[in-house]
Amino acid sequence: MNPALSGAIRCPRVTSRSGGPALSRIVAGMWRMSEWNMAPEQRVAFIERCIELGVTSFDHADIYGGYGVESLFGDALRLQPSLRDRIEIISKCGIKLVSPQRPQHGIQHYDTSAAHITASVEQSLRSLGTEHLDLLLIHRPDPLMDFDEMARTFERLRQAGKVGHFGVSNFSRHQFESLNKRIALATNQVEFSPLHLDPMFDQTFDGLQDVGVAPMIWSPLAGGRLFSAGEGQADHLRLVIKTIADDLGQPFASVVFAWIMQLPCRPIPLTGTGRIEAIAVAVAGTGFTLSKEQWFTILRAARGHEVA
Repeated sequence: MNPALSGAIRCPRVTSRSGGPALSRIVAGMWRMSEWNMAPEQRVAFIERCIELGVTSFDHADIYGGYGVESLFGDALRLQPSLRDRIEIISKCGIKLVSPQRPQHGIQHYDTSAAHITASVEQSLRSLGTEHLDLLLIHRPDPLMDFDEMARTFERLRQAGKVGHFGVSNFSRHQFESLNKRIALATNQVEFSPLHLDPMFDQTFDGLQDVGVAPMIWSPLAGGRLFSAGEGQADHLRLVIKTIADDLGQPFASVVFAWIMQLPCRPIPLTGTGRIEAIAVAVAGTGFTLSKEQWFTILRAARGHEVA
């Protein structure tokens, strides 16, 4: 059995040089929690099992589950209040969905105004049953965002003790740096996987490494596409990763997580599963390092050509 699956490997923690919050090296993503069909007691058990693995950071957004996931998670915390002091809660805001839960929204759009950010935080705190968020992210860049207004809003929320740290999600390097000049940001959560390499080559990762900020990574397994046959280049990539995994005696997904975390900007991948076994496999990726030849073999397969 892989050591992580037996509990021999615990997830380490990582802190940005810029002074952001200490997070677990693997973050449990809660996006699909409403699809897991867990009773509140099962959610408590899930959180406890994550903590046992060293996965103490949980990623939310106000819109997840049609504005319902934060309440589901909050129900677990209300059942077991002592869990709150053992975890870090991350949430995001800035997207307004058309939803029965928000009948006043006539069109899906972004809103990064002071009023909306503040109201979203207040609602997240109520839903989660907590007095503060450890980290708040702006979910998507808004064409109408005012960097100065956002920075002032963040500072007011920090002074009120409602949010400890701030960051962004899906921002370009320039957008990140423009806001980071005004208030220190702890992360930029972006999509990255062997099937989505853009942040490696569009200066996103370079810029974050330069200022000592660790990116968070959503969809590190490409939304499951790495496991699905019939995609040509993805099929070849899968075979390459499987060969390396077999050589190392590690699970396939552990190799993908290890490959991502080997980047010098110290990416923090998210999981998207309610299966504790799958989270343990992600944690296993923190326990070994690929050789440079193995790492570049995966990159070559991902890009479909040599590095030069």
